[in-house]
Amino acid sequence: MDKELLSILVCPVSKGPLEYRKTNQELVCKASGLAYPIKEGIPVMLESQARILSVDEKL
Repeated sequence: MDKELLSILVCPVSKGPLEYRKTNQELVCKASGLAYPIKEGIPVMLESQARILSVDEKL
């Protein structure tokens, strides 16, 4: 994930910062509790495509 792109992107729901998780290929927002997938190197920043984080993942 390009660090410059990551510094520009925010969660579309909470407008909070995103954390890149390489193992799952997703961008995580702890504020909204959502994880956005990265498909073929492109972040899919749609709430309908996001995964809801478990309680443990939010910590």
